Amino acid sequence: MGNCVTPHGGKLQNLLAAPDQAEALKRESNQFTSLTLSRRQACDLELLLNGALSPLSGFLGRAEYESVVDTLHLPDGTLWPIPIVLDVTEVFADKVRQGQRIALRDDEGFMPGVLTIEDIWKPDKIREAEKVYGTSSKLHPGVRYLFENVHPFYVSGRVAGIQNPAHYDFESLWDTPEELRALFKKMGWRRVVAFQTSKPMHRLQREVALQAAKDIQGHILIHPAVGMTKPGDLHYYSRVHCYQAIRRHFPHNLALLSLLPLAMRMAGPREALWHAIVNQNFGCSHMIVGPKHAYPPAKSNSTIPFYQPDEAHGLLRQYAGELDITIIPVEAMQYVPSRDRYMPTSQIREQGLEGMEYTNAMLKKELVMAADIPIWFSYPEVIQELRKAYPPRNQQGFTLFFTGLSGSGKSTLAKIIYAKLLEAGDHPVTLLDGDIVRHNLSSELGFSKAHRNINVQRIGYVASEITKNHGVAICAPIAPYSDTRRIVREMIEEHGAFIEIHVSTPLETCEARDRKGLYAKARQGLIPEFTGISDPYEEPEQPELRIDTSNLSPMEAAQEVFLYLIKEGYLDAADHASCVSHRPAC
Repeated sequence: MGNCVTPHGGKLQNLLAAPDQAEALKRESNQFTSLTLSRRQACDLELLLNGALSPLSGFLGRAEYESVVDTLHLPDGTLWPIPIVLDVTEVFADKVRQGQRIALRDDEGFMPGVLTIEDIWKPDKIREAEKVYGTSSKLHPGVRYLFENVHPFYVSGRVAGIQNPAHYDFESLWDTPEELRALFKKMGWRRVVAFQTSKPMHRLQREVALQAAKDIQGHILIHPAVGMTKPGDLHYYSRVHCYQAIRRHFPHNLALLSLLPLAMRMAGPREALWHAIVNQNFGCSHMIVGPKHAYPPAKSNSTIPFYQPDEAHGLLRQYAGELDITIIPVEAMQYVPSRDRYMPTSQIREQGLEGMEYTNAMLKKELVMAADIPIWFSYPEVIQELRKAYPPRNQQGFTLFFTGLSGSGKSTLAKIIYAKLLEAGDHPVTLLDGDIVRHNLSSELGFSKAHRNINVQRIGYVASEITKNHGVAICAPIAPYSDTRRIVREMIEEHGAFIEIHVSTPLETCEARDRKGLYAKARQGLIPEFTGISDPYEEPEQPELRIDTSNLSPMEAAQEVFLYLIKEGYLDAADHASCVSHRPAC
């Protein structure tokens, strides 16, 4: 193990084993218990191995974890605000012990590192959420991930790296901290300001970065996080193309693009502090921090923000003396038409001017409606790349996700829509009815809550692949649990549109339609965990469409779906005119 010393960032941990030791570990690996890493764990391991998480030499032990959670410091007093832990299932925790070596494997079975276990413990997740995220509410996506995706036990220990993970895309854009530091030195870059982001860059972001470089008389590192990012963020392949496009609008040799395999927590102020340490390790002397750096996306059904706009700036000021990187705080800015430039909102108010805001949500909506994007907002080359990622809705893949009680009419509706879309012939269409999927993909599953969730998530995975390839997936499971439906929505919205259709037919109507006598058997206790009787149905709060089939014929209900798809631009009105006509042939 060795260390590298440079002017910015201090010592780097080198966790890669010497070649002979690495070969020995490979030979012995069949004797180790293996752990397949999640996407977040794989990102954390890569940053541990390449030194980006220096001074950490492995996943945090219990004492270190508790110190970080409570004090934002390691036990030796070193500033560290985010717990980097390795979570495992209870079954896995029961079969390993202290001193045992664990083969850390990616999802293809490769072994980038080996962990020697030092601690095994069950954390208090509520305490972790309240301390790290400032809330235990599952409305916060980071907290929800902690409660729903992070396993109940943590194991810790020093990591011996076998090899840095390989990247087969954008090969020239991946740099370790040691490589970037050496590159800065080779190019004579003494002052480098990091611009870390998880979104595409437009004119405003370019101006902010360029002004910061001018102020410090330095250079710019465009350092996008491309590990796990926020729900709704554009896939990093498309983002990288946008970064490459906007880089051409910086002065020659002023800006460098390098990809950061960091898994975001959306922990707001604490995460901003963590990002500062990471960029300091990459050799940057300065870092730009906006008003909502690493904040979770705003929820439309919540009026209370998790963090105040200046909260991250305040925490960074508080710990500035413990950082080896200078923070450049940036306040919220808007475009001022009368001045034809962006200005801080405080100046706009002071001068009595009118500013314009163009949000990412507005941009996405305009793109999918094939509308023009304001020239003051972005560059044509960037918009061109975004149009590839967000084509007009009638060229996108999408998923129609019908959910409702048994007997509500969702399967009949799904079959009508399926037939009519096939008849139109404009999209490849696949019907994923609940019963069909159970027969072909989930025949081994029962009807417990866990098995229902697995079945619905399998449907979601297949639908996401269909959507990604510009097809239409029509799903009609009962899908009674809101958390599972949310997981499926997030899975699909990475690739296209998720249109949730709640078939809200009342229980009494569904019972009256019960041809198979299932409700009667459920009320007699013959069918356990039957949705609507002995197991709850959690109604969608904000579905794209809600249809009660009590007083509608199947064809009338289907017309509601078609009219919605035409109104929102998913179907072309001219091509589907026959589907909304009153002629019996439709």
